Amino acid sequence: MFLAMDTVFDQCSIAILDSSGQVLSNHTETGKRQQTQQILPMIDAALSEVQLRLADIQALIFNRGPGAFSGIRINTAVVQALSVAHDLPCVGVSSLQAIAQSAYQQYGLTHLYSALDARMQQVYFGQYELVTDDQLGHSIMQPVLDNDSDSDSDSTEQLLDYDSQTALNIPIAGNGAMLLALQDQQMCHDDIWPDAVVIGQLGIAQFANVGGTEAAQALPKYLRNQAWKTLKEQGKS
Repeated sequence: MFLAMDTVFDQCSIAILDSSGQVLSNHTETGKRQQTQQILPMIDAALSEVQLRLADIQALIFNRGPGAFSGIRINTAVVQALSVAHDLPCVGVSSLQAIAQSAYQQYGLTHLYSALDARMQQVYFGQYELVTDDQLGHSIMQPVLDNDSDSDSDSTEQLLDYDSQTALNIPIAGNGAMLLALQDQQMCHDDIWPDAVVIGQLGIAQFANVGGTEAAQALPKYLRNQAWKTLKEQGKS
């Protein structure tokens, strides 16, 4: 059993899934103002609904960003605390990969860009393509890496300025899509909004391939330097 959570996409979303990705419990409350108060009661309610305890959970899966700083901070802190208290491994999932996976599930797209509004005239951006693991039975949108780059596996994730144009004329998914300069007939799906189920499905596949990490390594991904500072401190106002 896996417990997945998301507070990055302006929501509080909790899901419990089994190792095949079947959803046992799934609840989402939209809006971000009450996330701090909502998340722990929602976790308790989900566990009670399926008559499980945290001791029955194999791993904790969370949206590690990029995205809204406060949302990333909330679910990362909760996962780290539960991991330490119950000796559970953690699995961090990219918000951009979750957008790509949702676009595949909803529209059948197998090669696309993910774009999430980052404010400050920028979008979080990445390129993804479908990869099928026949042995595990998973079809997962994975990052398309720059063959000339020697950086880590998240090198596809970056910040783009508003009105930037993509290198390829492939679909763009996410609420940042319309903030870019679209090419002729380039498809745009700005209605994609993943929940904890998608986060959980990606996390289960990742856990099967590489396992989880301890709480100290369950780290957020902000992309923007000094994201924890106020706009004034960043020199943006």
